[in-house]
Amino acid sequence: MKKTFLSILLISLFFVMNSAYAQDKVYENEYLVKVGDMAPDFTLELTDGSTFTLSEQRGKVVMLQFTAGWCGVCRKEMPFIERDIWLRHKDNKDFVLVGIDREETKEEIEAFVKKVGTTYPIAMDVNADVFASYALRNSGITRNILIDRDGRIVMLTRLYKEDEFASLVERIDSMLAE
Repeated sequence: MKKTFLSILLISLFFVMNSAYAQDKVYENEYLVKVGDMAPDFTLELTDGSTFTLSEQRGKVVMLQFTAGWCGVCRKEMPFIERDIWLRHKDNKDFVLVGIDREETKEEIEAFVKKVGTTYPIAMDVNADVFASYALRNSGITRNILIDRDGRIVMLTRLYKEDEFASLVERIDSMLAE
């Protein structure tokens, strides 16, 4: 009886410690990355058939927007990204914006983007593996990640909040003015 109790206690302690350790790796808003980290590299196919590799964008200001057609907040935010960021900076060779759609087919993404009316490039993260390198796999979207010219994360957003979005726009503008 005493051995069984001790075994259960040790196993429970192991799971509690393991869970606490895992929690130490999760930051605000269920991000697995934080400001100052190097952005995890990835390569994804865009809906136009080309590929996007993050590490090939060094020297540019990069904004990643995690999205999906089933996300109501994404549909609300995307027209603002289109108007306030993409249309203002799409011709700037020092700026890259890529939407990363998680867990949808190319056809679903194209229909979603057409309905929302955005024109910026969208990458297909079919299994949400890229998403899972930035945030807990099952956590929510929309999320924006702003990356500096050296590949470091300088801003992380979650959901659409007008003041936070305005700060994102200002940060992009100031980084491109440098």
